[in-house]
Amino acid sequence: MRGSGPRGAGRRRPPGGGGDAPSTPASLAGCSSAPRRAPLWTCLLLCAALRTLLASPSNEVNLLDSRTVMGDLGWIAFPKNGWEEIGEVDENYAPIHTYQVCKVMEQNQNNWLLTSWISNEGASRIFIELKFTLRDCNSLPGGLGTCKETFNMYYFESDEENGRNIKENQYIKIDTIAADESFTELDLGDRVMKLNTEVRDVGPLSKKGFYLAFQDVGACIALVSVRVYYKKCPSVVRHLAVFPDTITGADSSQLLEVSGSCVNHSVTDEPPKMHCSAEGEWLVPIGKCMCKAGYEEKNGTCQAPSPVTNVKKGKIAKNSISLSWQEPDRPNGIILEYEIKYFEKDQETSYTIIKSKETTITAEGLKPASVYVFQIRARTAAGYGVFSRRFEFETIPVFAASSDQSQIPIIAVSVTVGVILLAVVIGFLLSGRRCGYSKAKQDPEEEKMHFHNGHIKLPGVRTYIDPHTYEDPNQAVHEFAKEIEASCITIERVIGAGEFGEVCSGRLKLPGKRELPVAIKTLKVGYTEKQRRDFLGEASIMGQFDHPNIIHLEGVVTKSKPVMIVTEYMENGSLDTFLKKNDGQFTVIQLVGMLRGIAAGMKYLSDMGYVHRDLAARNILINSNLVCKVSDFGLSRVLEDDPEAAYTTRGGKIPIRWTAPEAIAFRKFTSASDVWSYGIVMWEVVSYGERPYWEMTNQDVIKAVEEGYRLPSPMDCPAALYQLMLDCWQKDRNSRPKFDEIVNMLDKLIRNPSSLKTLVNASSRVSTLLAEHGPLGSGAYRSVGEWLEAIKMGRYTEIFMENGYSSMDAVAQVTLE
Repeated sequence: MRGSGPRGAGRRRPPGGGGDAPSTPASLAGCSSAPRRAPLWTCLLLCAALRTLLASPSNEVNLLDSRTVMGDLGWIAFPKNGWEEIGEVDENYAPIHTYQVCKVMEQNQNNWLLTSWISNEGASRIFIELKFTLRDCNSLPGGLGTCKETFNMYYFESDEENGRNIKENQYIKIDTIAADESFTELDLGDRVMKLNTEVRDVGPLSKKGFYLAFQDVGACIALVSVRVYYKKCPSVVRHLAVFPDTITGADSSQLLEVSGSCVNHSVTDEPPKMHCSAEGEWLVPIGKCMCKAGYEEKNGTCQAPSPVTNVKKGKIAKNSISLSWQEPDRPNGIILEYEIKYFEKDQETSYTIIKSKETTITAEGLKPASVYVFQIRARTAAGYGVFSRRFEFETIPVFAASSDQSQIPIIAVSVTVGVILLAVVIGFLLSGRRCGYSKAKQDPEEEKMHFHNGHIKLPGVRTYIDPHTYEDPNQAVHEFAKEIEASCITIERVIGAGEFGEVCSGRLKLPGKRELPVAIKTLKVGYTEKQRRDFLGEASIMGQFDHPNIIHLEGVVTKSKPVMIVTEYMENGSLDTFLKKNDGQFTVIQLVGMLRGIAAGMKYLSDMGYVHRDLAARNILINSNLVCKVSDFGLSRVLEDDPEAAYTTRGGKIPIRWTAPEAIAFRKFTSASDVWSYGIVMWEVVSYGERPYWEMTNQDVIKAVEEGYRLPSPMDCPAALYQLMLDCWQKDRNSRPKFDEIVNMLDKLIRNPSSLKTLVNASSRVSTLLAEHGPLGSGAYRSVGEWLEAIKMGRYTEIFMENGYSSMDAVAQVTLE
């Protein structure tokens, strides 16, 4: 350490004053002024800083980087005339946060700058990188004896933000920071800035977060940037084993032993291990995984059979194509069967799969004069190999019919035979139904399935595929979601925060297509592999849906960072917030139209055998045309083939106010429990975003609903809509309407608006509020004011009192008049 004691320096002239004191450069005069445009030396320093600030290494995870914070840092300086924030922007007009202090002419300086609370994200050892500039005391005119060339850095641990009301003596000193390079007035003239970089580490940390503090005792300093980070060993695949992201230990010499997981189709007798060093490097590998029998190692993973490469065309007709091929060069086991995928060119989302044990097939039922694409893969006991490259073959065209009249008898006979065959086929099908037999007869050597948009198109089989059933979740993402180049996306502004990162609005411009407004969910930096899987899991679900009342997935970005999910942009945001902002602004028909759209989207999901589990107005998005779309599939799960089957959760939070009683009690969810939730959404819409059950606790809601209590009718609610709500809230889930019935009922109301004119009787509504809201019958409300507050009508307490309704008994007698 150097410069820890007083250094010679002169006094500066008071701004605008005279006297015999030596003149002071404008750069110093600006140091003690109120925050405004930065003085020259700060501007030069920032330019130099921008040239030297580099991206963080991949094994470092930033907890704070003042260079990247767009808004207010939220740091506090005291006294207030000490450290000052200087606001500047870089060449891209992004804000730069710089703090400076230069009280070198005043004695007994004790200026503190406190950061906001910083979460350590589980790290027990953190690093602080400071970039700063400091003026040489000897270069100051006159020789001020109070000038220093150092400042101090402290920290204070805390489990949560506590307002930073912390005494100085509670902070722990990290170090005294001195500059390797200081600048002089001559440097300012030459415009040469000497930027210092110092790094310190702190550990072991025992709490969830901490504050940093910087103490100035009389130096001329500009703090350009503060970066706080921890180190990790990034996830890696070594010896066919996956080692996860691992935060380094608290000790600078500590090696953490980490067990790896064998990649797909590989095994080991004992889990392989590696050691994570304090510098974020993987060291000392022990053991390895081996590919299972029938697999071979390639590029750090095990592949099943090698692809089929030699495919030849056989007989080609106007409606069929015959193919043959050779066994793969490296079968990696006995070939059990082949899978042949084909589709009409440019129609890839609608394809057919044929399974065959032979190396020849004939694809029939094709269109004449059309090009078809074929791909083939082999299956062994170890699993499927990859598909072959694409092979294209064209069917022959239909020749023009001859005008020779001699063809007429032949045509007539052909038509007659065709009609007879059709009658025979229909009779066979009808007789098959009577016998209860409906399964198509198949060649024992060949199985055929038709797919459309990734869904099997067979009677009685659901079209939704649960991505959780995939051994490799990334396969589900790539199968159901289109990969988008990050260069096609322009992020414009942050519009909210999601569970995994920020939500932004922006534009999407794909080649050959018009530019679209989109919403962009981003995955925050420093994510774990599990967080990445969970984040992209929603895209695997959304990508399977195609309905005007379901939020549309445009695609994902997984091959670059940040990882993103891109969806259509809904201008009006979430339905509950939109309704609160526009309380009372819509006609009943408009509200019913919103409800109809939500019901149509839920009918689509239900028809696919899919349960949402978190249907609420907050999870409905609405666009500028008032079209409502179901979104947020984070809690969703697939149903079994049996329409009465249910998904049982393994814990986790349940949205009590929107959830059916059987789902709360037994954690079982069905489309019928979604219908219950839909009834609550109806109530939210008609009441313009009112909170269901008001301020009742979750336990009170559970108890009241179990005892038969139901939400009262919202104000001015059509009787037909409230009756539909009550139907949705039937205790017996089998008595609740299905979503197709709900859609049909709402359509009838829209076609017959006069049916919406009959409102729920006002006096009965008041009586219901009194008799049913919460545990009122047990005398829980001790006054009229308390009851009015509970139903968010507290502002009317004085009016009630003035009109003689001073007791609950009196209120219970209120009539329509």
